[in-house]
Amino acid sequence: MSIEHRVKQVIIRTLSLEVDADEIDDEDELFGGGLGINSMATIEIIVGLEEEFGIEVPDEDLRVELFDSVQTMADYVRAVLQKVPEVVGQIE
Repeated sequence: MSIEHRVKQVIIRTLSLEVDADEIDDEDELFGGGLGINSMATIEIIVGLEEEFGIEVPDEDLRVELFDSVQTMADYVRAVLQKVPEVVGQIE
């Protein structure tokens, strides 16, 4: 399963959405888009990403650009996982 798909699943679980992961495009705008992501939801998504991928998102990495789309979040997760040797096998 791709990182993008797993990010979508985190978003769906976190926001209790009634959609399939395939209905969310990797490039869809998340803020101001149809998913209803706001600052409170963002915190919940961060926690979900940390749990899903076994990573920690430091405060200095928290910037709005990170949450532009599924793709920007997946790219961030991929970059973090590449820095952590014990989870490199999880990268797709």
